[in-house]
Formats: sequence, structure tokens, C-alpha cells
Amino acid sequence: MTTTTFTDETRERAREIIARYPADRSRSALLPLLHLVQAEEGYVSPAGVAFCAEVLGLNKAQVGAVATFYTMYKRKPTGDFLVSVCTNTMCNVLGGQEVYDTLSEHLGVGHDETTADGTITLEHAECLAACDYGPVMTVNYDFFDGVDASTAVGVVDELRAGGRPMPTRGARLCTLKEMAVQLAGFADEREGAVADGGPGEPTLRGLRLAQEHGVSVPGFDPNTPIRSKAEADKAAAEAKAKAEAAKPAPVEASAAPVKGGDGASAPTGAAGVAGPAKPAEASGPAKPAEASGSTTRDVKAPDDKSPQVRTAETRQPDAGTAVPDAPGTKVPTDGTGTAPAAGDARSAEAAGVAANAPAGDGKPAGDEAGAQERNLTEAKAGTDADGAGPADANETGAQK
Repeated sequence: MTTTTFTDETRERAREIIARYPADRSRSALLPLLHLVQAEEGYVSPAGVAFCAEVLGLNKAQVGAVATFYTMYKRKPTGDFLVSVCTNTMCNVLGGQEVYDTLSEHLGVGHDETTADGTITLEHAECLAACDYGPVMTVNYDFFDGVDASTAVGVVDELRAGGRPMPTRGARLCTLKEMAVQLAGFADEREGAVADGGPGEPTLRGLRLAQEHGVSVPGFDPNTPIRSKAEADKAAAEAKAKAEAAKPAPVEASAAPVKGGDGASAPTGAAGVAGPAKPAEASGPAKPAEASGSTTRDVKAPDDKSPQVRTAETRQPDAGTAVPDAPGTKVPTDGTGTAPAAGDARSAEAAGVAANAPAGDGKPAGDEAGAQERNLTEAKAGTDADGAGPADANETGAQK
């Protein structure tokens, strides 16, 4: 079994990808990391799965589950150009299946197969989301619209001859590895890489109808320039300062005594004498109403429980711990109006976690231990008989 040692550039890019996410959410970097390893090898190999697991602290089963779910991650070596032909309903009616069948016969390969020279991998796609351009095919996810059998053959022949035919919409063609770098979140550094291409006629149809009939968003000025971040921050600061200046002045309590009918001072609240209106609490500034018009103050949630515990208690809350005013909470009773004895949702959650340990590379969850030990013993016996030692599963295992 051979292993792949990824380049320093790939490892540096992996660290850059992981740094895009919060420290406690680094697992979210898995999708771009899979594109990154595909950019180096041309597909997501077992070594690529092990690499992603290593840098994210996951096991290979977790990485493999994601890599096998999405069709953009290829699990075997793929050609420089992935040619995808839509054979779904609309494109099929317009001739998509004929385009695919012609290419399959012309190239001598079937679905998800690569030509002998390693240039083209052919696949039929269920839908490429371009029904108004059908039948369509893509080369490394760039569109060729309104193709027929002859134009499709012309495109693949030009690719095999070393050419780069111009897509109907999109930038200049690049190889699948170069596209994977972009899908990992890095810019295309080729000169003029994004200078070509343009929208198709069906895409512009709605815009032209809106212009013809005078349809637009109320108050929208298409000539309004897009502000830079610095300009937007400055405008926000000015608006905040203006709002602060517009706040009402503080209301001060009146210190002047109230005089009776004869001009003499009368104590506030004396019989038959109206005292001054009692000021609000202290003499601080009046608090303006919220933007929504409501004067109700924000009320913090009853507690800071995790969403899992909150959901569990909402479905079947504990009599002693349920919060009566929590949304959707209703304390169950036994039919006599008496609540059951209090339980502990947190303890139940902890017990469930302890009883369901996460799967590791060595023993997937649910495997029967005896069967696994038997398989390992048989594998070791076969290895000893051949005189060859077991290969390291990955670079991480070798280091450990």
C-alpha cells in the first residue's frame, strides 16, 4: 500500500483554510479541504482522506462519509477534463441522451470512466440547472449551451488535441485540478482567467422585460455607486453620531415649591392642594422606545441550557426543572393532575453519551468485538505466511 505525502504548499493552504473558521468549528473546513487534496492528486484518495482526518482531528470514517456523499469529490483518478452531459428530463427531450451516447461511443468510455490518455472523464449528470439552455454539458463545471452530438464531439476532440475551447458562459477552461483549487477557496492566478465569458440570452431575458415594462424595485437607483468598506464605515459612524445628537434632553425634577391659594407655600400632597406630578425614577434621561415601537424590555431566556437539553425538556420536561413560561413547555401529569417525580435531563443526556462512544478507525460503532478480533487474527496469520509485514494505514499512524 502506497501513501502520499502532501506538499508543503498544500499543508500551508490547509492551515489557511482551517483559520477561516472559529477554533471550535474547524470541522466546517472539511469540504474545502477535500477539494484541496483533490487539487493535488486529481481525486480524493485514501491518503487524502487520512490527511483531512489528521489536520482536523477527525477519524477517517467521518471524512469518508462526507467524501462519498457529494459527487464532486471523485474517488478514483479522474481526467484533466470532466465532461458532464445532462440527461435529465428537459435536456433529454431536447437531445441530451443522444449527445451522451455519441460521446460515449466516440471516446470509448462509459459513465465515470476515463480515456486511456487520461485526458477526459465522461459522466452523465442528472441536472445541471440550466434547463433554458438545454441540452447542456459542462467541462470542469463551465457551461456549453445548446449542444448537439456534433458540437459535443468537436469540443472533446479539441480538448484531446491540447486546445481550450471557450465555454458559452464562464471563464476560460482550466484543468480539474486547477478548478479544485478555486473550489477550495483560492483565486485563479492565471492571466486573464476571469476576463472572458458573459451572460446568455435567457439569463438577460428577465432584465430586458423589466426594462421594457418599467419594472424596478421602488426607490432603486441603478446608478448608485457601490461604496467601499471604508466609506460604508464612515457613513455608519456619521449616522450613529446623528442619532446620538437627536436623543431628547434629560428630564430634571422640579425643585420649586407648590404655592397655595393665598400665595403661601403648601406642602406637597396637602389636603385640597394638588401636588406636582411625580417624576419618573430618579432624574435620568428618558429611555427612547425600541425601533419596533415596543416599550417592553428584553427578557433573557430562563436559562442557558444547550439546545439538545432544551429540546428534550420541551418534549418531556422534568416536573422539578421545567420552566413554565418556556415556549412549548407543558409539564406532563399522570392523569390525576399530579406531576411525575422530577428527573434529571442532564444526567440522562450524559448517560446516553457515555453509552454511545464515537466510532474510531480501529472499531466502527456497532461492530461485534469477537468477530473483529477473529478477522484481525486471520489477517495477521495470512500476512505472516506471505512473509510481508502490514503496511501503515497512513502517515499519522506511522508517526504514532
